[in-house]
Amino acid sequence: MKHLPWLLLAACISTAQAADTPAPRREGIVVDLNADASRFAPNDLARATAFIELNDATPGALAKKVNAVIQSSLATAKPYSTVKVRSGNTSTYPVYGKNGRTIESWRMRSELLLESKDQAALSELLGKLQAQMAVGQLTLEPSEDAARDAENAAITDAIAAFNARAKIVAASLGGSWRVVHMNVNNTSGMPPPRPMMRAKVAMAEAAMADMPVEAGESRVSVNISGQIEIDRR
Repeated sequence: MKHLPWLLLAACISTAQAADTPAPRREGIVVDLNADASRFAPNDLARATAFIELNDATPGALAKKVNAVIQSSLATAKPYSTVKVRSGNTSTYPVYGKNGRTIESWRMRSELLLESKDQAALSELLGKLQAQMAVGQLTLEPSEDAARDAENAAITDAIAAFNARAKIVAASLGGSWRVVHMNVNNTSGMPPPRPMMRAKVAMAEAAMADMPVEAGESRVSVNISGQIEIDRR
């Protein structure tokens, strides 16, 4: 009987541990769900490419001609403080004769890239630049801020749609629900630029007045995918 106190102590410890051990959790029903939502973002950012392309007998003389046009165009653009202007691609390549071996002349192309939220100013500037340069492309797209705002609003809508579907499923199965995991995906990414004009005309044909611009909107889409667990207890 001298071991009785130790036996009683072990029994007490075992009882305490049993009391602290939670009851095994009952597994619920796991359901995969998806929900989509979209919002429109204003095409508040305009991008344009203006270029000069000339021929000459020697590369040096050709470069001087092209550089003179670029410098003049940059001077024209300088007063337009709301328009960002930077140099684009510049390339020089030989022009061969009919035999395909003799270089008859050289051709050079140089670009200016323009970007602005002030579409009226950009349109006016492009009209002036076309006295010396051609416009290769004009696109409209949402700025980063506009796209982010639309995406955030779409995320709120998509989560609300996901929760609404979860409630319907849980109610149909007669239980409560909880989110196991959730993924938020921008299914549109950055909306693709909206092409407004692709001009393949010589500068003499491109002398235009101010170019009209219709901005419009781009759709930003979000998908919510995830799982919910429904407890039918």
